[in-house]
Amino acid sequence: MSKIQHDQSLGLLLRSLLKENALSMRKLSSLTGIDTATISRIINGKQQANLHHLKQFAHYLNTPLEALIDPAGAASNHTENELETGIHYSIDKIQEILKSFNIVDTNFTIERVEQELTKYKQYAQTDEGHSMICNNFQTKIEQVGSVGTFIDQLKQMYLEYCNEETSAAKRSILGSALLYFILPTDIIPDYVFPIGYLDDAIAVQLVMNQLTE
Repeated sequence: MSKIQHDQSLGLLLRSLLKENALSMRKLSSLTGIDTATISRIINGKQQANLHHLKQFAHYLNTPLEALIDPAGAASNHTENELETGIHYSIDKIQEILKSFNIVDTNFTIERVEQELTKYKQYAQTDEGHSMICNNFQTKIEQVGSVGTFIDQLKQMYLEYCNEETSAAKRSILGSALLYFILPTDIIPDYVFPIGYLDDAIAVQLVMNQLTE
């Protein structure tokens, strides 16, 4: 099933569950803490639901999480840890998923993530890169929601990046991970569920390793 078909299927199911529970999108937003506009985009197939979204929907719409995972396009046999960290995916599995989404460039490697981070490290030292981080990080966080441990790590990185006592050298390294997360030109597009943020998580880990060296 294609991404669009998955999104439409999930949208129809969510509409039905809202009706069954006598809830509006605005009320669901109030219960889940997910922005009404985000819920609307998910229902209308304009945004991919992440695991955090699905957990909240399942809880407040009184339905099993598994009933939402399959329509959302995630295989039901993936564990929560696998969906959140992606560490258990092999390179071959990642490329297989990318091919299923008809993505032309499926040559995913850790080295490519490292190359992107090197480029963003330089960009973070520019006024434009700095403005990009300061003006767009919070917005991207709100769009993504809580999608695993690496989000908390990114938030901590952002706080350290904004700390005036952080050295310029360290700030540029932190900025490389933040820019990788913010900018849309990922090696793995964010909409590829459930691995869309795998490369972002890897980028965070690589940067953390740099900072501890």
